Amino acid sequence: MALLDHGGEPEPFVGGNALAPERRRRPLEHDPRRPEPVPQIAPELDCLRGLVPSLTLQAATNRSRRLGIGADRVLIDWGIIEEAAYLGRLAGHLDIPIARLHHADRHRCLLPPEQFAQAATLGMFQIRRDDSVRFVVASRCLSARMLCEIAVARPDLIAGFELATAEDFNRFLTDHAGDALAREAAEGLSRRWPGLSAASRAQTRWQKFWRAAIILGIAGIIAIPSLLGEAIWSGVLTATFVVFAGFRFLGCLVPRLPAPRRRHLPDAELPIYTVMIALYREATSVAPLLQAIADLDYPREKLDVILVTEAEDESTRQAIARLQPMPHVQVITVPAIGPQTKPKALNYALPFARGSFVAVFDAEDRMEPRQLRAALDAFDHHGPDIACVQASLMIDNASESVLSRMFAAEYAGQFDVLLHGLSALHLPLPLGGSSNHFRTDVLRHVGGWDAWNVTEDADLGIRLARFGYRCVTFASTTYEEAPVHVSAWLRQRSRWMKGWMQTTAVHLRSPWRLWRDVGTVRALGVAVIAGSNVLTALAYPLLLVEIALFAGRAGVTGSLSGFLVDMLMPLHLTAISAGYFATVTVGLMGLARRRQMRHAWILLLAPLYWGLLSIAAWRALWQLLREPHRWEKTQHAVSPRSKAVRMGLRS
Repeated sequence: MALLDHGGEPEPFVGGNALAPERRRRPLEHDPRRPEPVPQIAPELDCLRGLVPSLTLQAATNRSRRLGIGADRVLIDWGIIEEAAYLGRLAGHLDIPIARLHHADRHRCLLPPEQFAQAATLGMFQIRRDDSVRFVVASRCLSARMLCEIAVARPDLIAGFELATAEDFNRFLTDHAGDALAREAAEGLSRRWPGLSAASRAQTRWQKFWRAAIILGIAGIIAIPSLLGEAIWSGVLTATFVVFAGFRFLGCLVPRLPAPRRRHLPDAELPIYTVMIALYREATSVAPLLQAIADLDYPREKLDVILVTEAEDESTRQAIARLQPMPHVQVITVPAIGPQTKPKALNYALPFARGSFVAVFDAEDRMEPRQLRAALDAFDHHGPDIACVQASLMIDNASESVLSRMFAAEYAGQFDVLLHGLSALHLPLPLGGSSNHFRTDVLRHVGGWDAWNVTEDADLGIRLARFGYRCVTFASTTYEEAPVHVSAWLRQRSRWMKGWMQTTAVHLRSPWRLWRDVGTVRALGVAVIAGSNVLTALAYPLLLVEIALFAGRAGVTGSLSGFLVDMLMPLHLTAISAGYFATVTVGLMGLARRRQMRHAWILLLAPLYWGLLSIAAWRALWQLLREPHRWEKTQHAVSPRSKAVRMGLRS
């Protein structure tokens, strides 16, 4: 590998074709009798001399020096040569075989099941060939250069290697170890830390009965005031509404953290960045998604894009294949083992991630081109204890319907006001489901995502805090599409509410352990963020019914003074008013920061929107009893006003 001299410039490569140091300097005057020097190219490109023009090889070498990657990867990403063709030339040059990974090789692979994920990460595994053991090496990063250097320094060892394309390597692992990787993706977290997973461990009939009894008991306590006494019931719910509203106000009033200084790092200093997108029935979203990824301001040689599809979703894979994506885009298919959820799909792909950082996006996302660079600035600015940085999400089809306008106001308040405040307060951050950027090693350390939690993002933000890490927001925007019809909105919001219930149950099942992990203030923050969000949605229609009953009593007796002095009526009015006021305030601040005050009038419909939230919450509670891990699919790329659809029409 090339070394840097004291001036910071890379020295020329010193392979078999490099000139001796004393002969590198060109004469001042051209001597036609003196032969031209052989271009100094990377050793991994020696096998291409005479096939690829020398100027192209030199350009790839220079580019590889600037990026710190193999020159072969540069040529492959440029489309000069296909990966399989390059490996054929390199194998012939080094006199080593190409790994023909067939079904029969499953029995020759020496990896135990618990090391499959590690092999996917390292890009190497051992295999038995006749009387010897060889290493199968995937074509990644600097692997070709490493083999060329071994061939020069230790020619006796080079025969112990075989080459494989990244696609063949990954396919062999998924075919040979796919079931083991899928089980690890589904059960890894629950096996390592059972108390931090929403996996259902209830197997016997009596255990299922008691789980149902607990859920129905919670519903009964909320719905039937007589179980606690009407005064106590009203006081508890009022306190919950007021605390939740006050918490949101606090998030609004706290000044934002200082923005990191915007840098433009040289390409050589940029790390490899993995971008993961879980796709399910997203054939119409693929074209605009790949265009958005292509628009990222990041050297594509350092991009590692993983599109994760489900086993049954052939239409999405066909849509990807028709577009013939660039070499840095790989498609991984998840076996039908365990729950069919987005977090399980992401866990399955995580061992194949090559980047030091991982970004997660959704199929309909259109991220700002500088987002990856801005995320790196945020990581550098806030310190090594930052495990995740969250970009803002913005609705780009707000004007399409009343529901999408309200969704836009809600998102503006959540991502441009509230999360910034929680970040400044150093409280656990309930992450959004998209535009999360993680340190890859930390993400693996904490167990990845909970495959059984249908709001895996919020759960992961709290779990990172329990492991001693922080999450912050940063100034970059991803544009998303909001549901425009009530039916689609209800399915999506019911899943979110069910996930919040799962998250609440996971992190509050042992309050003492939570307090020990995060401290008093953060533990209270988790209780308010997770528990109050669900409780207020469940209780809202019941408070309205109580207010209506009080008003009816006052109308019958005709005693206005008795109506006003009633002990419970002020409590209910306080709870409802605090909730409305907090919703409107947060929404207005978010719309103002987004310069979208033309949508502000929609906040007058907050009482009706709260009613929809309550329907979603009660539906989620019923699903938690019947289908706790069912993932209700949200169809994307259906709005003609969204960026995704407009980009798809142009592509």
